[in-house]
Order: sequence, then C-alpha cells, then structure tokens
Amino acid sequence: MCGIVGLLVRDPALEADLGRHFTAMLEEMTARGPDSAGMAIYDRGVPQGSQRWSLRGDGASTNWKAVQSAIDAAGGTSSEIEILDNIAFLVTSANHAAVHEGLKHAADEKITVVGVGQAMKLIKDVGLPREICDHYNVPAMTGYMALGHTRMATESAVTTDGAHPFSPSNDLALVHNGSFSNHASIRRQLLDAGVRCITDNDTEVAAQFIGYRMAQGDDLEEAMRHVLKEFDGFFTLVVTAERSFSVVRDAFACKPMVIAETDAYVAVASEYHALASLPGIDNARVFEPHPEEIHTWTV
Repeated sequence: MCGIVGLLVRDPALEADLGRHFTAMLEEMTARGPDSAGMAIYDRGVPQGSQRWSLRGDGASTNWKAVQSAIDAAGGTSSEIEILDNIAFLVTSANHAAVHEGLKHAADEKITVVGVGQAMKLIKDVGLPREICDHYNVPAMTGYMALGHTRMATESAVTTDGAHPFSPSNDLALVHNGSFSNHASIRRQLLDAGVRCITDNDTEVAAQFIGYRMAQGDDLEEAMRHVLKEFDGFFTLVVTAERSFSVVRDAFACKPMVIAETDAYVAVASEYHALASLPGIDNARVFEPHPEEIHTWTV
C-alpha cells in the first residue's frame, strides 16, 4: 500500500503556491507510506540550452562546490547550483557526457544522479513525508506541476534508491501503487534492448519501459497503452513528462485513485482527503478513472 498525489496547475496565479498545496496533499498520504517519500517538481526556471541535474550526495558530507567545479571544468561551462543539504540542483549547459566526466573526477563525493531535465527537480529520501518536505523546503517551491509518492515497501528494501519517483530519462517521472508479477521478464527484455535497471524495485522496470517506448517514438499516452499490454499485476501509475501528466489503472482497478479537475488545476490522489484542502475543491469535477482508462493532460 502506497500513496500517490499529483497536481497540474492550469491557472498561472496558482504556481506560486504549488509547493504549499502539494506538501499538504503529500502529508495526507503518510498512513499509506511512512517508509520513504519522493517528489518531482516542475518549474520554468531553467534557461534555454541548459538542463537541471538533481544530485544526491551519499557520503557523510558533500563538498558541492568541488562537484560543481569538476563539472564546469569538464564541460568548459559555468553552472549554477542550489544546495539543500545532501541534495543539490545544478543547472548547466554542459552535455551529458561532460557532466558524467565531471562526476568521475568528483568520485570521492559519492554523487548519485537522481534526475535531469529542462523543468524537473527530483527529491526522494527515507522518512516521513512531512519531514522530508520540510527538510528540503518543498512548501516554498513554485512551479506548474508536481508528482509525489509515499512508500510502504513490500517487495524491496527501504532505501532512498528504492523510493519513488523513478526518472529514466529527461523530465520523465513515474510513481506506482501496486505490484507487477512479470517485472523480472520485462527487466530481461529491456536489458536485451540495452536498457539497464539500476535497482531491484519493480517500479523502476515500468519507468524504464516507458522511457524506452518514448525513445522509440511513442508519446506518453501511447507508452502507457503498452504498459497495459505488457505488464501483469495490480497497479495504478501516474507519470509526468515535461508538459504532460498521465494516469492509468490496471484491468481490475483495485488500487485506488481519485481525480479532481477544475479550470485552475488537475489533482490526483490515492484518497480524496488528500484533495480536500485544495482551493475550489467543492466545485471540482471529482471522479475515479475506470479500469484501463488512460487520462492525460498537457500544460
């Protein structure tokens, strides 16, 4: 049992309060996932031609300035960095190869790349959702879209790497409530296609599968249709791309999901009480998606 929340803002006036509303939603899912939590926040703060790298330092302490200097030297560029304790967001015009080369030179700092993209900040950690949000100052964050997850581990260890969301490619993030019974066979198929899963978490397999399908030319909704064809199990998935937001449930739809839609926003949650504090919720169109029914919105 895990908790999912998501918020896509249609009214630009709400972007300043995205973090505050999102934090309240995620906290309401604590009972469904007290082990760990994570979130992908999308904003418009990255200049054209640059990307934001969400980085995690896994050592006792991280010399983020050394990491930044190594990447700048490898890319021949000048970057900007936002440091939040053991997580940092580095915005650079350096290409992927240069960033990874810089991280090799800063190997003593034990950096993990959590996500990368034009719009996304990705945070995940072990602990209670509210504590994680407060630690990384999520209530103060602004943006136009957010995706979050609270985890109750059932099939793999409680670790930061095992927390959701999983991000297999630029600006793509996936969260999952449920379990896949055939994830091992799909993991092998992906490996044969040159796609390697990093963790033993079944959710990462779905994320990598969607990333692979989109790299082959699918849009997000087409990739979700392939999930319904290829994956067995009980699941609800919510996936965000740079400008898209998509929800799907399996053929049995036993994993809950509630959607609230207004002119100002689209919000989703595993349970309605996570939506109850949103502005205008009393006038929202509130519904549950039907089995194998894909809902996709763009911004």
